[in-house]
Amino acid sequence: MRQLKMFQVLRSIGFVFWLSLPLVGLVFWIGSGFVGDRILSRTYDNQKYLQADKQSARQMMKRIVAIKVEIRQQDGVSLVNVKTDNSVLKTIAFEFPITEPSQLETTLSQELGLPRDRIQELIRY
Repeated sequence: MRQLKMFQVLRSIGFVFWLSLPLVGLVFWIGSGFVGDRILSRTYDNQKYLQADKQSARQMMKRIVAIKVEIRQQDGVSLVNVKTDNSVLKTIAFEFPITEPSQLETTLSQELGLPRDRIQELIRY
């Protein structure tokens, strides 16, 4: 009789509910660990690769309209703005740690893929 009364008291304070919470938490913890291990150990074979088309980038660079250079001797850098007639890419900004114009022209020639004499035609200091 005493046990029956004790059971009713425990039931009234929600003992069955509170006792089942750690069990439910343990089941979720073990289940999520199992699912996580299955997902992370699965091989991922994706055949789609991103390829950059270097040829079209070079063609885009060949449509350069003007090159404006600002040489900052005190900072030891040159700021270069390249304007193109491309509808997608209007302006390209570069910052080079070069202050000598001949070195800057050579570097721009390599970076833009244009001959040095073409760079000299377009450049404005």
